Amino acid sequence: MAYSAITPVLLAGGSGTRLWPLSRRSYPKQFVPLTGALSLFQHTARRLSGQAVEAGRWLAFAKPLVLTNSDFRFIVTEQLAEMGIDPGAILIEPEGRNTAPAILAAALHLLRADPDAVMLVAPSDHVVPDTAAFHAAIARGLEAVRAGDLVTFGITPTHPETAYGYLELSQPARDGTPVSLQRFVEKPDAARAAAMLAQGNYLWNAGIFLVSAKALIAAFETYAPDLLAPVGAALDGAQTDLGFLRLASGPWAQAPDISIDYAVMEKARNLSVVPFAEAWSDLGGWDAVWRAGDPDAQGTVTSGTATAIDCTGSLLRSDSEHLELVGIGLDNIMVVAMNDAVLVADMSRAQDVRKAVEALQARGAAQATTFPKDHRPWGWFESLVTGPRFQVKRILVHPGASLSLQSHFHRSEHWIVVEGTARVTRDDETRLVTENESIYLPLGCRHRMENPGKVPMVLIEVQTGTYVGEDDIIRYEDVYARGQGARG
Repeated sequence: MAYSAITPVLLAGGSGTRLWPLSRRSYPKQFVPLTGALSLFQHTARRLSGQAVEAGRWLAFAKPLVLTNSDFRFIVTEQLAEMGIDPGAILIEPEGRNTAPAILAAALHLLRADPDAVMLVAPSDHVVPDTAAFHAAIARGLEAVRAGDLVTFGITPTHPETAYGYLELSQPARDGTPVSLQRFVEKPDAARAAAMLAQGNYLWNAGIFLVSAKALIAAFETYAPDLLAPVGAALDGAQTDLGFLRLASGPWAQAPDISIDYAVMEKARNLSVVPFAEAWSDLGGWDAVWRAGDPDAQGTVTSGTATAIDCTGSLLRSDSEHLELVGIGLDNIMVVAMNDAVLVADMSRAQDVRKAVEALQARGAAQATTFPKDHRPWGWFESLVTGPRFQVKRILVHPGASLSLQSHFHRSEHWIVVEGTARVTRDDETRLVTENESIYLPLGCRHRMENPGKVPMVLIEVQTGTYVGEDDIIRYEDVYARGQGARG
């Protein structure tokens, strides 16, 4: 029997703190290459694309629908483009209201185009190494979806984990066959987690759902009817913006802030669980990154410019090309180094990393939330040196991209091209600036930089003036349709 293509619904709007300093509010973990060259978001998008025959069933994925926020919209499109994946839709949430409103908006959107739409809701920050096994699990869940069930996926526990919620099954899982759910269980303490592991009918709650849009909306009508009006109105009032669909902010703000588990899943009587016994992780802490890594004979994982000498059961990671991290004689320690921040902690305290973020926020430290590289729709920049009346940046502009036509009240700029070629507009003049050439932009002049070439263009920008903040900008033209207060 042929099935309609499944639409992946990728949740990409969160901001994790347990993987600080690599994951920060301005650039959270789903967009970071934690387990290789690709980001977790890219791995997820690739895993849920294409088609295959699994367990004797034809399995195909439609173009993904992505839910994210305004700050991440261009990161989403850039990372999908790098994978050659064309999104079916990118819905922009005006503000975070948890997973229930977001998933309901996706279901309503899909139902308007296809009354038989089937959707696979997946966080975009999970690691699932065996794609074929996961596809087979999805295929096993399709019959339950056809019967009208809401299907979730439970991970066979490998250890008594206290950082995950659990699913209690009506009977022990066998051969990956869907099993009816008895109840959801909140994150347990260590003793309770060990007892559930021994009992054998508990799985980790992966937060992944396979449902028909129609059945899910019916569940909302029964168990969370107060979400339907504001989310429906936000979708009705949505505005198209450069290919994104911006949900209307007024009605969206009226939607309750609630997770899909609390709103619907914990109350539904037609919920089946597909057991998944292969490797999986939500990388909810540096200890999880260590477990998902490639340890040496002493159980130590190193990455980037990190070196371990006589270390056991430790994680050493340096994401700074200019910083050599060396650990000697460490045991059960995690060290994560970046250009602007270093984390050192006992591995058993992985879940307490968020406390470091809270402490830095209380001090007003930018490192708590701001990533060293500031990503923009045209590329990125990073601040190299900052003083009272100057700042030096490295700027990368993607091929064919351009910054807005702009001017500044308080600073002048000097641009030195070090890679590629820049097309520079300065008031009424436009000229090409090639490698090892520079151009001066006096205070108040209208200017724009573009990359007309086929390779990335990199330049060094030296700003001087009484104020060098990102909000010192008057924008005249912007191909990305950002507001006057937007930066870059």
